[in-house]
Amino acid sequence: MDLVISTISQGFLWALLAIGVYLTFRVLDIADLTVEGSFPLGAATAATLLTVGFHPIAAILAACIAGMASGVVTGFLCTKLKIPALLAGILTMIALYSVNLRIMGKANLPLLQQDTIFTIWHFGMDKMTATLVIGAGIVLIVAAANYWFFGTEIGAAVRATGDNPHMIRANGINTDAMVVLGLLMSNGLVAISGALVAESNGFADVGMGVGTIVIGLASVIIGEVLFGTRSFFNCLISVILGSIVYRAVIAIVLQMGMPPNDLKLFTAILVAIALSMPLIKARFTSARKAVK
Repeated sequence: MDLVISTISQGFLWALLAIGVYLTFRVLDIADLTVEGSFPLGAATAATLLTVGFHPIAAILAACIAGMASGVVTGFLCTKLKIPALLAGILTMIALYSVNLRIMGKANLPLLQQDTIFTIWHFGMDKMTATLVIGAGIVLIVAAANYWFFGTEIGAAVRATGDNPHMIRANGINTDAMVVLGLLMSNGLVAISGALVAESNGFADVGMGVGTIVIGLASVIIGEVLFGTRSFFNCLISVILGSIVYRAVIAIVLQMGMPPNDLKLFTAILVAIALSMPLIKARFTSARKAVK
């Protein structure tokens, strides 16, 4: 039961990363690698502020602002300097490595005796259960806020920018501003995820962002394959559930004896299989028809 609670709670904390990746990968149709820098940026910002006495909520909000700033930088490189989105994300990610080291002052910053959101709002529960409840509450609030925002005129314009930028530009919408806004929102959510993971794990590390884009993609693809994409609301729920399923798969393979050093390789293979599922299904269907 402890393993189940821990797995689900971590799934909720990482679900914010998955939602952020979904906003760029599916809504904006951009492969944004900034997340590999903005995730540890959120962790570094929150951990540093906690060690100097800031309230955990203030630390998380500051992490969100820092993540938004990194998204704006990527958006500026992409829209104003006309650098391809993939390369712009890589440039920002590389720059953030040094920024994160500057913020923390060292490669690893422990939170040994610091109060976190999971210790001050435990409501009499143990830390594991408190992490599950608080993580689920934050994710549901974020999902509801995104569902509301993307139903507004501006949110619809962001979605239309990803679907058909030429059409939305012909209607007088500034697509560059919509791209920057989408990147801002995405990396803000990713930074919040990094801050929550750091507060939950009790440390922030400069290398904790390595492979986060693959983790986010795995959650998005697994959620879409298992739970569908019938509507935007369905997509948000699918991404959250995909994050939990991904964490469950990782917990299972670790229990089966897989070395932790092989997790990145396993995740990459899992994402490759999930991305190829539509092609596999199509060929399987055509093969069945040919046999009949």
